[in-house]
Amino acid sequence: MTPIYAVGDIHGQRAMLDTALERIEQDGGSDARVVFLGDYVDRGPDSKGVIDVLSAGLDDGRNWVCLKGNHDRMFEWFMQDEPRHDPHLLVGYHWFHERIGGIETMASYGVTWSEHTRLQAVHANAQDAVPPEHLSFLQNLHTSHEEAGHLFVHAGLRPGIPLHDQTEEDFLWIRGEFHDAPTNFPFLVVHGHTPVERATHYGTRVNLDTGAGYGNPLTIACFEGDACFTLTSDGRQRLAPVG
Repeated sequence: MTPIYAVGDIHGQRAMLDTALERIEQDGGSDARVVFLGDYVDRGPDSKGVIDVLSAGLDDGRNWVCLKGNHDRMFEWFMQDEPRHDPHLLVGYHWFHERIGGIETMASYGVTWSEHTRLQAVHANAQDAVPPEHLSFLQNLHTSHEEAGHLFVHAGLRPGIPLHDQTEEDFLWIRGEFHDAPTNFPFLVVHGHTPVERATHYGTRVNLDTGAGYGNPLTIACFEGDACFTLTSDGRQRLAPVG
């Protein structure tokens, strides 16, 4: 049975991404499907490098699917002709808030500023610094991917809503309503978005966000039929449902 690999939230950790790709190669997955769960940018030191790797792989015809995360959308929206603010953020928060990560993303492109710089100046410098192919990458990210009884999505789904009626807002931002749902979805949902101490299989969903943006390990998972494994420095480790 052909495996499907999934990579959790990367958050600017280029070196961790390189290691993840090496582990997939070592597992024999050089030609297999790899789904990246979004949040390629913010917080880590090299968002530009992450997008370099992923966009180059897609251009080379790698069997990859890159999903959109909420942080990727914030970057994409800032780069529009008129910078756009994500209304899902808490009041007083914005992409350049110290807890969000836009400062680190811009720094990876060489864009920095002093305390009294106006947003329009930062925006103009960003438009000069960010390559068009990176903007194209952001604009063409998928919101979900269904394959072999698995649904891959960044944040999750709103329970009780058919897949074709789900909104991008929920695909990118949902937490509690999805996590607490007793719903047995018609597929195993593989997601990130909400950091957990270790990859966790909840029976109906698998969370692969293990906090790489905060310097914790990046998780890679392998799915073969009903079996789920994580890829570690020691090879495959079975990930069994909790409870």
